[in-house]
Amino acid sequence: MSAPERIPTRGVTTAELLAEGELTVRGRIREASNAVLLCDVAYEGLEAACVYKPVAGERPLWDFPDGTLAQREVAAYEVSEATGWGLVPPTVLRDGPYGEGMCQLWVESVSAGADLLALVDAEEPGEGWRAVGLAEVGEGRTALLVHADDERLRRLAVLDAVINNADRKGGHLLPAAEGRLYGIDHGVTFNAENKLRTLLWGWAGEELTPEAVDVLKGLGQALDGTLGTRLAQLVTEEEVAATRARVAGLLASGRHPEPSGEWPAIPWPPV
Repeated sequence: MSAPERIPTRGVTTAELLAEGELTVRGRIREASNAVLLCDVAYEGLEAACVYKPVAGERPLWDFPDGTLAQREVAAYEVSEATGWGLVPPTVLRDGPYGEGMCQLWVESVSAGADLLALVDAEEPGEGWRAVGLAEVGEGRTALLVHADDERLRRLAVLDAVINNADRKGGHLLPAAEGRLYGIDHGVTFNAENKLRTLLWGWAGEELTPEAVDVLKGLGQALDGTLGTRLAQLVTEEEVAATRARVAGLLASGRHPEPSGEWPAIPWPPV
């Protein structure tokens, strides 16, 4: 399913369904590093599939405070909504069968993302692709990792720079119905230190689009208002201030960020 802004039946919003509905656990997504539960959520006769990540199932990380990943997922959704791009599925913080956690609308991917990322045996990307870097593919061989020169990915790269996403992997890209693209798994975001790790480096150092500049200006204003107030309920004041600084820095440079060299630029494993 795609992630609509509003479920048309009975005027119930997606956020209301996720926040107020009864959660029924259907299974666990085993390949995830933290507890990720596939659920049904039902409210006033409406039902949808969703993902529930309880705080109690989060593994401790050395560089993020314990028990904060769910809040960061919600914060990423709030920033995504403020951009107007709708790049993150509806996400709320709520109580559930295993305590407080984040609940996110399930998005059915319409493809495996093969049209977005690829490994090619070439020195340069082909037409319609952007180079990320060389990757080892076994037996001492390397291949060029590329991603599509896709405006949806470019918007996501801007969002990741704002929220300081430390883990943008290929498996976190969900091509959905009607040409929509969603990003998921935003638990390691909003760190006050530069942690940007992503596969979307194809525009590094290039000028931001006029659309992105306008969006960033709007974000700067929102962070001084209701968005900033909302984020302060989810992450620390220092992290909200760092988010403002990242937006200001992007506007000042007018360019997509480049790897800092102080932190691994590409997440591992990349998928």
